[in-house]
Amino acid sequence: MLALQGDFAEHARHLELLGTPVCLVKTPEDLRGCEGLILPGGESTTISRLLESSGLAVAIRDLVSQGLFLFGTCAGMILLASEVVDGRPDQIRLGMIDITVRRNGFGRQIRSFEADLEVEGLAGPPVRAVFIRAPVVERVGPSVAVLGGVRYDFAEGEALSVPVVCRNERVLVSSFHPELTSDLRLHEYFIGMIQSA
Repeated sequence: MLALQGDFAEHARHLELLGTPVCLVKTPEDLRGCEGLILPGGESTTISRLLESSGLAVAIRDLVSQGLFLFGTCAGMILLASEVVDGRPDQIRLGMIDITVRRNGFGRQIRSFEADLEVEGLAGPPVRAVFIRAPVVERVGPSVAVLGGVRYDFAEGEALSVPVVCRNERVLVSSFHPELTSDLRLHEYFIGMIQSA
């Protein structure tokens, strides 16, 4: 669990409820023995600066090539994307999943919303998704599978369906905050990705 900034404590609680050991990662040394890493929601430019100053950006890139799995939610999705629209020029892009995202694409805090989503691979009722200053996926590369989307009215009378849950072989991302509800299924899905490798 990347514990530099953001809502990492909520993610940690979900993992603990699933019986998964949690390591709070603040330095490259904290990554030793980790099979997966969650990059939480928070402020993407702040997390970006802390990733660089701590040396974690380089360490994460190196460990992915050795088998590390990643799960990015909201700001974490922005950090893992290959391309960011409306991001700061000096913001880190780890480039671990071939998507283009737009920061705050659904609008500012006042436009926060919740929606029920069907997510491929998750049995049971729809996932209740909480979107807070969430990124919008504008492009999905050929190596990326879209697991779920949401219909959103970006302009009056102009509702569009956009991807909000995507994955490739080792990376899972969501525009929303699965840690803010009691539904553990997306965290369980990520654990399953690691266990099936």
